[in-house]
Amino acid sequence: MNGTRRLALHIGLFLATVLTTLWAGVAWSGGTVRLENAGACLRSLQGGAAYSAGLLTFLTVHEFGHYFASLRHGVRATLPYYIPVPPLPSLLSLGTMGAVIRIRDRMPGTKALLDIGAAGPLSGFMVTLGLLVWGFLALPAVGAAEAHPLAAADAGETIVFGRNLLWIILERLLRPEGPVPMSQLPLHPLLFTGWIGAFVTALNLLPAGQLDGGHVTYAMFGRRGHRRIARTTLSAITLLGLPSMLELLLPGTVPGALLAWSWPGWLLWAAIIWKLLGTAHPPALSERRLEGGRRAAGWLTASVFLLTFTPVPFSVL
Repeated sequence: MNGTRRLALHIGLFLATVLTTLWAGVAWSGGTVRLENAGACLRSLQGGAAYSAGLLTFLTVHEFGHYFASLRHGVRATLPYYIPVPPLPSLLSLGTMGAVIRIRDRMPGTKALLDIGAAGPLSGFMVTLGLLVWGFLALPAVGAAEAHPLAAADAGETIVFGRNLLWIILERLLRPEGPVPMSQLPLHPLLFTGWIGAFVTALNLLPAGQLDGGHVTYAMFGRRGHRRIARTTLSAITLLGLPSMLELLLPGTVPGALLAWSWPGWLLWAAIIWKLLGTAHPPALSERRLEGGRRAAGWLTASVFLLTFTPVPFSVL
């Protein structure tokens, strides 16, 4: 594929993702995209603008963080490939599966590995933090919230989003009058996309394989340290997922205290890491111990993971 066609592909995928995230934003807010004619469709899609803008800003800054860090170290990388997902009625789609860049060269050394691995999550985290702060400050007064539009009235079920440490800290600082009902999160697109950004950041920073967190872990602790931490991570998320899966198979057998800290989706992520991504990491061309500012950046990245990790991202009540 020549350069012009490749650029057209990047632009086309981005524009398609703008459309699918606009559509998803309308759906999450409880609205409907009207398809009678082009004018009605465009007007109805405006209801998803804040959601689409927040989510795409996060994804773009995250991926270009990797991209520019790669350029700085002379490592060839592609522009981001955005992944649009149509918001199918039967699924609670975000409108996208994210974005990725392809690193075309082997990492020249642990310095480059740390910089490239950490640049995306740290850049994206700043957007996430801004979205959350802005979202909290823009919240209506307590008691003015509407009913959640995605509650399944016939089934009596409502999606509830989990709190992470970053959310808890900001909520106490910026919302002292009371917590935000987590079932109503999609009604506030800035907060919602900030929450999604934190969730995606934590997934990327899982210290295993060639995830961003795996790059940082390998750069800081070498092959042996990476292997041990990756295996520990795989075991930990498996244990987080097991209680809720056992409850699905054998209702009433798992204590409520365990269920409160369990999400079955972690078993899927454990399978993805184990079977698809792997726990190993390819060596860099030059492996030297990191010092000074880069080790501080590594620990800062680990702190971001702890702040954004949500043990139970979703539950249904």
